[in-house]
Amino acid sequence: MSLPHRVSGAGRAGHAFRPLRSLSPIAVALLLLAGCGAQQVPPSAAGPSPASGSVAGFPVTVADCGVTATYQGPPRRAVSLNQHATEIMLALGLEKSMVGTAYLDDSILPEYKAAYDGVKVLAEDYPSYEALLSAEPDFVYGGFASAFDEKEGRGRDALMKAGIGTYLNTEGCTEGPVTTAQVDEEVRNIGKIFGVSDRADRQITAMHDVLDDVRVKIDGVDPVTVFVYDSGDKTAFTAGGAGIGNEMIKLAAGTNVFADLGKAFGDVSFEQVAERAPDAIVIYDYGDESVEQKKAFLLGNPALKDVPAIKNRRFAVLPLSSTVLGVRVPVGVRSLAQQLHPDRFA
Repeated sequence: MSLPHRVSGAGRAGHAFRPLRSLSPIAVALLLLAGCGAQQVPPSAAGPSPASGSVAGFPVTVADCGVTATYQGPPRRAVSLNQHATEIMLALGLEKSMVGTAYLDDSILPEYKAAYDGVKVLAEDYPSYEALLSAEPDFVYGGFASAFDEKEGRGRDALMKAGIGTYLNTEGCTEGPVTTAQVDEEVRNIGKIFGVSDRADRQITAMHDVLDDVRVKIDGVDPVTVFVYDSGDKTAFTAGGAGIGNEMIKLAAGTNVFADLGKAFGDVSFEQVAERAPDAIVIYDYGDESVEQKKAFLLGNPALKDVPAIKNRRFAVLPLSSTVLGVRVPVGVRSLAQQLHPDRFA
């Protein structure tokens, strides 16, 4: 078992890239502009402009992760990188404003599949800078900080110089605890950028309806102590107290035994896990290692033999795509609560 490479909590890096695509004349011009020392666009002036005239409700100014951009009109040729960014776009009905997408951790949600199938997939992982430009985007929405990897040429400054607006999911730069308030803000900001704030408000209401239902069902229940196992064999890669995963555990009436780890993800020893004696283990499901393989490893780890969760074989499972800041969070909370407190959902 090997640890995944992470950037800012959950972003992956170091993947192989697809062969370069043939560039259109517009993309070539943008590439040349970026490579010839084009001057930095002031952040307040960044973002796409409408083809002509003014657009109702615009201009709008949005700040994220240290970048402030003013949009004169909604992006028309957007690209989403990472699953949770893609699903937020699709949840807001923005597929017709998308010219490309890339990087899924698992299957797209069934309710968005038809819309997703109409969007061009630029790469299985991250597209190269040239492949990204070949889609002629006016906006790129990244889910993880690794989406804007400067070493791969996809830095936000480089894209800005090429006239492309950018937005990074706020979990990729938030230092303090991430809560559902950040989920709301993420959806609200994307709605604002694309001029669909009404859709964003409806989506937020629907998400809170799910959370409210869970809260009623588990009211008064005793919290279950939980250890999150993401990956690792020499050490355990786990969820700390700074990411949305920790908030999801709390909302599902659990207590993260490593909530004192002051970041979204981090490594701990299996001896530390044993000392904190969790009652349940939440496995993050993704990648080449199956849930059953992860269970077998944990059950066979001698350092964990006296841990209550191991003795009682008490496991819960969440797909990784549900544990990052996106529209899956409420359903992920419900799934976790059902697994930790099944009697409340009978």
